[in-house]
Amino acid sequence: MKDQRTASAYIFGAICPKLGTAVGLVLPFCNTEAMELHLEEIALAVQPGAHAVLFVDQAGWHVTAKLNTPENITLVPLPSKSPELNPVENIWQYMRDNWLSNRIFKNYNDIVDHCCFSWNKLVDRPWLIMSIGMRDWAHGLHF
Repeated sequence: MKDQRTASAYIFGAICPKLGTAVGLVLPFCNTEAMELHLEEIALAVQPGAHAVLFVDQAGWHVTAKLNTPENITLVPLPSKSPELNPVENIWQYMRDNWLSNRIFKNYNDIVDHCCFSWNKLVDRPWLIMSIGMRDWAHGLHF
């Protein structure tokens, strides 16, 4: 076993609580370039003719003018310090509580593998995504 406190992997994930679907990437960095990769994945998953609304916090890589956003996605920045408004925050908490916390990893690849396994476990449970992520107020928005 090796101390992995200096090795990190980041799950970039988005959910559609209405359909019970999710799109995610596990990446070694958290920046504008990573966010653009994530947005490209989301754009590919959006049904033809549909438009995705993605709630984001005020992280620099979410709100920078340098971010290239696909035409079929609208980013909606949430107020600062209000994670409770973002349904995906409850997904992160669930994943930490059930699949990601209190683990010892053999190496960095083990961290990535565990993140991917956990994300895919979530994707395979659409009812869980719907149950954790649904917010009535969010589905009444019109742009």
